[in-house]
Amino acid sequence: MAQDIVTRFAPSPTGFLHIGGARTALFNWLFAKHAGGRMLLRIEDTDRARSTQEAVDALIDGLTWLGLDWDGDPISQFSRVDRHREVVEQMLADGTAYRCYSTPEELDAMREKARAEGRPPRYDGTWRDRDASEAPAGAAAVIRIKAPREGDTVVDDMVQGRVVIPNKDLDDFVLMRSDGTPTYMHAVVVDDHDMGITHIIRGVDHLTNAARQTLIFKALGWDVPAMAHIPLIHGPDGAKLSKRHGATGAEAYRAMGYLPQAMRNYLARLGWSHGDDEIMALDDMIKWFGMDAVGQSAARFDFKKLENLNGHYMRSTPDPELLDHWKIYLGHAENGDAVLSWLAAGDHENVALAALPGLKERAKTLVELTESASYLWRQRPLDTDEKAKKILDADAGTILGDLHGVLSAVNDWTAEPLEAAVKGYAEDKELKLGKVAQPLRAALTGRGTSPGIYDVLTALGREESLARIQDQAA
Repeated sequence: MAQDIVTRFAPSPTGFLHIGGARTALFNWLFAKHAGGRMLLRIEDTDRARSTQEAVDALIDGLTWLGLDWDGDPISQFSRVDRHREVVEQMLADGTAYRCYSTPEELDAMREKARAEGRPPRYDGTWRDRDASEAPAGAAAVIRIKAPREGDTVVDDMVQGRVVIPNKDLDDFVLMRSDGTPTYMHAVVVDDHDMGITHIIRGVDHLTNAARQTLIFKALGWDVPAMAHIPLIHGPDGAKLSKRHGATGAEAYRAMGYLPQAMRNYLARLGWSHGDDEIMALDDMIKWFGMDAVGQSAARFDFKKLENLNGHYMRSTPDPELLDHWKIYLGHAENGDAVLSWLAAGDHENVALAALPGLKERAKTLVELTESASYLWRQRPLDTDEKAKKILDADAGTILGDLHGVLSAVNDWTAEPLEAAVKGYAEDKELKLGKVAQPLRAALTGRGTSPGIYDVLTALGREESLARIQDQAA
């Protein structure tokens, strides 16, 4: 029987879902879905100062927005401290761990001596073979692993290949602190074993932890999960993606008007590829995904590519679904509540749906779509931008006065007859269409640029359109 694949996403709650963490979650999710397996969620919340419920909620919110679900309930690492202690006691009994009573001052002296001798600053094993009876009275002990000093530890990584670390370079690191709390290194191993994790997929910055964690697995006689350390995400300048590059959290991209399906597609292509495919349906990503196509080189985040990809998804998303995404965005956008209130009133959702086909053709983000759509909820008399003010001169007023009469005679208020009426007027007056369309656009939207004027007329409806034209007519 084939192995049941179980992956995990194990973030520390920092107040948001880092975009690098989001890509790690996506890779774990795709790998599990591809194999018909499961992805579990573990919150590594042992740092109690940072691990607030608000921080956990922010992680959950980011994953949910991206559409990355998990199997079962999220697991709190902190809630498992008793289990971590139990395993350490087992290791002490087995002789694979020992109590160390070295003081902070003694540890500092060891490090200084190692540096002076040109060696890496590591613990020297002072208490490795000493009896606890030799400890000073009342001294607190940490618990260290009794790591092998000969041979190598090998990590056969699914992305990085065979990584060999001499055991002499791996010191007897701490498993349990003197206050009885587990170290990250120890807790992760116990949790991964107990959760039945078969594949650990995480950033290459964790590769240095892989050898030490392998030592713990082997000391306990447990199977070591397969490991895949994926490349980091760098900014456009080639440096590791950080706050100075702008948005680093998933919630920031939501507030910038990106769609979750565009983010998933873009993040999937950061470090993984399937031929020359750039735009991938989610089902195809699941079908194609594998660690064999993940590269070793750092991926560069290209905001322009993301914007262009988002524009594709804006255009291809069905209007009712796009409206749902728009409302989610507005819930997190500055002044979004006012637009949500407008949408909730009367028949305005249908008005917005009628306008979306024209709006989404010209918008690459939901921010741009909101700006383009703002003519829908502006109150008369409209405020006008500088370009619209220049257009709305005396000649424009005369044209708008004529158009009010022409359009008032149109009984079927849909795009085709409205277009025929406007073009017919331009021909009768021997005017270029732009000379007619520009004043009409400015009068209807208060802006010099907008969606197509026939889309605007139909979205606003007969009564509101004619009233706005009349406001600017001579």
